[in-house]
Amino acid sequence: MTLTARYIACVLALTAGLASGTADACTRLVYHGANDQIITARSMDWRLDIGTNLWVLPKGIARTGEAGPNSIEWTAKYGSVVATGYDVATTDGMNEAGLVANVLWLVESEYPKYDGSQPGLAISLWAQYMLDNFATVAEAITAIEAEPYVLVTDSVPGEERLATLHLSISDSTGDSAIVEYIDGKQVIHHSRDYQVMTNSPIFDEQLALNAYWKEIGGTVMLPGTNRAADRFARASFYIDAIPKTENAVETLASVFGVIRNASVPFGITTPDQPNISSTRWRTVADHKRKLYFFESALTPNTFWVDLNTLDFSEGAKVLKLDLGPNQTNTFSGVANDKFKETEPFKFLGL
Repeated sequence: MTLTARYIACVLALTAGLASGTADACTRLVYHGANDQIITARSMDWRLDIGTNLWVLPKGIARTGEAGPNSIEWTAKYGSVVATGYDVATTDGMNEAGLVANVLWLVESEYPKYDGSQPGLAISLWAQYMLDNFATVAEAITAIEAEPYVLVTDSVPGEERLATLHLSISDSTGDSAIVEYIDGKQVIHHSRDYQVMTNSPIFDEQLALNAYWKEIGGTVMLPGTNRAADRFARASFYIDAIPKTENAVETLASVFGVIRNASVPFGITTPDQPNISSTRWRTVADHKRKLYFFESALTPNTFWVDLNTLDFSEGAKVLKLDLGPNQTNTFSGVANDKFKETEPFKFLGL
């Protein structure tokens, strides 16, 4: 099959998915820069406010997979800063070792049947499991290839549909992996080259679509719509096109520019394509400097959390930064001192 034929086939598959899906959209990308600078950025696109707050979670917390009596159990080896969804799930975050985990919507996801005979892991903890247990992508992939748990999905809070997600992880070396569940089987894409992830279609088909655009060349033409495949093509081109400067401030400015370019303007809705939703917030994680930046679409300021000065030791306080409705509480600069001690949130489970 020629490259153009593969492109057409993927477009047809994508169109069919849009016609039947109700997914919400996001974009994730990893920048490889000069002087070992590695930056991971993501946008969170959703139709409604998902009640996101930021949390500081120390190491040593004992967790269960919240999937019933035979849930997987572990104790957090690493502390982390996370962004929640509805304060019942980890959607995004970075741990003290520099590992970043992000979950994005993938309507094609189909998880294994769970009968309780194997250790279960609720999908609300999928990203947190990675942040708690691993320092590198390679370490995480080695562990999950053995399938130590069955991933168990549940309904999105306030909705009847099941959460259908895929996971990306990246680390301070620039390594990257994307984990999907297709036809009930775990599918792992592991390569430093896998810098971009969006939504439908599945990752294999995204790569085929992107190959078509790479042949055309981004300086000639790039797709400009809000569709996942178009955002994938734009992010893939720009993340390699931006300068590889040793200046960390300029690097962050460039990466913010790319993730903003792949965002959906606030208020945009597409009635016949319900997978397109407004970008509500963006995060940018500087793996080397251990800085976690947060930017709401509804506030003018960008602020960040400095992981270097947080207390992640066992027994340390759990802290919360209340971002307010639609993440409109205004913070600027380093926000470490704005966090307040609180009880840990409870992950959504069976």
